[in-house]
Amino acid sequence: MKIFEKIKKQISNNPIILYMKGSPRNPKCGFSDKTVKILMSYKIKFVYINVLNNPDIRKYLPKYANWPTFPQLWVNGKLIGGYDILYNMYCNKELDNILIKNNN
Repeated sequence: MKIFEKIKKQISNNPIILYMKGSPRNPKCGFSDKTVKILMSYKIKFVYINVLNNPDIRKYLPKYANWPTFPQLWVNGKLIGGYDILYNMYCNKELDNILIKNNN
C-alpha cells in the first residue's frame, strides 16, 4: 500500500518526527500543544506532519504504528509514544537522552 510506504519514508528520513494535529505554532488539540511545548523546551530540531491536512496519514498511521491516537513522536525510526508517555519520560529525565542523542 502506497500510504504505508510514504509513512515509512517520512519516519526513516527524519530523526525526530512528530505527527500531530495542527502545527507547532498553531496546535489544534491540547495534547499536541503540550507535546510541542515539551519538544520546544529541548531546543531541538524536529519535523512535524499535520494529520489534519493529511487524512490518509491520519487514517493509516495508527494501523502502521499500532498506536491509536495523536500526537505520535518517532525518534530514530522508533515510536516513542503520545503525550502521556512523553510527559512521564520528560519528568523522569528519560526523554533527555533520547532527544539529545538523536538530534544531530
